[in-house]
Order: sequence, then C-alpha cells, then structure tokens
Amino acid sequence: MEFFCYHRDRHGSLALRKELLEAHWSYMDRYAAEMIARGPTFAADGETPIGSVHILDLPDPAAARAFAFDEPNYQAGAYRDVLLRRWRNLLGRTMWDFPGGRTGGNRYLVLGLGAGHAADLDVPPDQHDLIAYGPLLPDDGATWLGTAALVRAADRDEARAVLTPERYAEIEVHDWAFGGRPS
Repeated sequence: MEFFCYHRDRHGSLALRKELLEAHWSYMDRYAAEMIARGPTFAADGETPIGSVHILDLPDPAAARAFAFDEPNYQAGAYRDVLLRRWRNLLGRTMWDFPGGRTGGNRYLVLGLGAGHAADLDVPPDQHDLIAYGPLLPDDGATWLGTAALVRAADRDEARAVLTPERYAEIEVHDWAFGGRPS
C-alpha cells in the first residue's frame, strides 16, 4: 500500500529541525527501500523549510501511522500537523526514476484537497514534468479525498494547473526539492 505523508512545520521550529537533521536522516534511512519520493517544502523565499513530504510503500495503515508519528522531528514537536493518506502511484515509478533528474527547473508539491466527485484520476496527458502523481484516499482506499503531485514547472501557476481547480476545496502549491542525504 502506498501512502502520502506531509509533516508541516511548527512556526519557529527551524533551529530544532537543524538540531535533529541527522536523527531525521537516520530514521529515513531505515525506509530507503520503501521510499517513492521525499523532500522538504519551502516558504516563498525558497530557502526556509516549512514541511517534509514522504511517499512510501508500506504494508498497512498501522505501519504508515508508525512511520509518521515515530519520526524524530514529530516526536520533538517540530511539526504542527501531519497529513497522512493512502495514495496511488499512477506513474508507477519513484522520484529517482524521473527522467528530468534531481536538479534543474523549479519543483513543487501540489496538494489538492477534494470537494465532491473524484477528479484527476488519470495521469495528465502532458506528463513529462510529473515527478510523482496520484489520488489521496482514506485507509480503505475507497473514496477520493484529493490529489497530490510533485512537479517540475516554470512557476506556481503552471504547477497548480496540473489539477482541475473547480474540483477542489483548496489547492496548495509549495516549493519542493528532492530530499535525502547530501551526496
């Protein structure tokens, strides 16, 4: 089962996140084989971390909850909340398989919170800039709750356009970068 996890930073927690950086990476190293995508989101300045995205393939919802809530930054209070949902990998690949590579161009997390009937259940026809894409679902996987995508785009408006705006209660667009230990 695939899961989308987005930890949102608590205001003023940057120093704590920096202090726990090695603990965070060590924790994530334990999940390397399960990772589909990962990386930080940033404020409008493009430098200040505001969250952390992890998309993983885990055995069940209990394993996903353990992953999300045992994470060192969460345990220390660096995060204000966690969005954890089942997710379906419509591209069938990891971010490391993205043909566009790890660098070059602007990268974004596009998070559409659903309103009403399901939307964007098929991969958009122009998918060469999609890094990860799929629906957000409850634990049983039966109901569409929204869509999460990682995209390369010229700007936030182009990134937002990957989703059908009128089908969502809210669409968030955050600067995002490939995550993991520096090489």
